[in-house]
Amino acid sequence: MTMLQVKPIKAFKDNYIWAIINTENQHCVVVDPGDAEPVIAFISEHQLTLSAILITHHHWDHTNGVEKLCSLQASLPVYGPKNSPFAGITEPLSANTVCQLTDFDLSFHILATPGHTLDHICYYEPQQDWLFCGDTLFSGGCGRLFEGTADQMFQSMVKLSQLPDKTAVYCTHEYTQSNLIFALVIEPQNLDLLQHHKKVDALRLANKASLPSSIGLEKKINPFMRSTEQHITEHVPIEHQQALTEPWHGLAVLRRYKDHF
Repeated sequence: MTMLQVKPIKAFKDNYIWAIINTENQHCVVVDPGDAEPVIAFISEHQLTLSAILITHHHWDHTNGVEKLCSLQASLPVYGPKNSPFAGITEPLSANTVCQLTDFDLSFHILATPGHTLDHICYYEPQQDWLFCGDTLFSGGCGRLFEGTADQMFQSMVKLSQLPDKTAVYCTHEYTQSNLIFALVIEPQNLDLLQHHKKVDALRLANKASLPSSIGLEKKINPFMRSTEQHITEHVPIEHQQALTEPWHGLAVLRRYKDHF
């Protein structure tokens, strides 16, 4: 099997551009390069060759670096959702297909995960147990519903929760500390959550990334992956409540509260 590493490249205030590195030939793929400059610095420092770009959705902080990176590397493939408003995608991907990166021995299964945006996709690699999920799933949270509905986000959470528990979760923002503060308001007696909160605080105090998480961990600590639990809306203020008559209503209540938290 090809020797691979995944490394975070910091961008903006709290973004991570994930670099997948083939340590045998020093080639790399980057995921959601919202800024070209930190990518250029990273590949120069580590003497890498950029082979491809993966895009999860069209927002500027995930795509603004693409044009410059492509100008520096001829015929650089840019993979991304087929229905995206972002015009820089050269290799459009549909849901339930496989994106083959043969130079890396990677086969990403493409999952449609609308909610945050309508074009959002995630990249799941079953051999490596990797999930690159953009702004759909965060550690302890989920993306705001800028274009999609709570029902769509709920279905996306269900889809991701069905991946193996050991799947590493590579999301694109360092939001974990603030997400866990909210999660503790929702589930103050959740022992897994309390324990992980301490671990994340220690990591961030040492200026270390709180990511990747895992699907198994998120199912224990993330209220948006636990939104069908009977008690999950007990601590939500009355102004954000609604009758829970559909499976997705719990997530809708949590998201509405989080937006005003």
